[in-house]
Amino acid sequence: MTTATQQPTPIDLDRPIPRGEGHINSITLRKPDAGALRGLVLSDLLRMEAGAVADLLPRITEPPLLPHEVARMDAADLMACAVEISNFLLPRSLKPAG
Repeated sequence: MTTATQQPTPIDLDRPIPRGEGHINSITLRKPDAGALRGLVLSDLLRMEAGAVADLLPRITEPPLLPHEVARMDAADLMACAVEISNFLLPRSLKPAG
């Protein structure tokens, strides 16, 4: 989980994403701002709806993922991203202490 004082934690991918001659083995998600969320339904993201998560990922990943790369992600990797996104969207008052 990321807080204002913590750096985002890289997500190690179960199945690396091929790109060019190499592979992307891990990605980092940055907390989306209102602009990155434009056009998305927040409740879909909180429910970890795959389409909403896939639409958001190209906007907040480092290295930046392309939509077709997100579409080919392993389901477990997409789920790991969805969990991180849902953590970003919860207000501090609803997050566990620690």
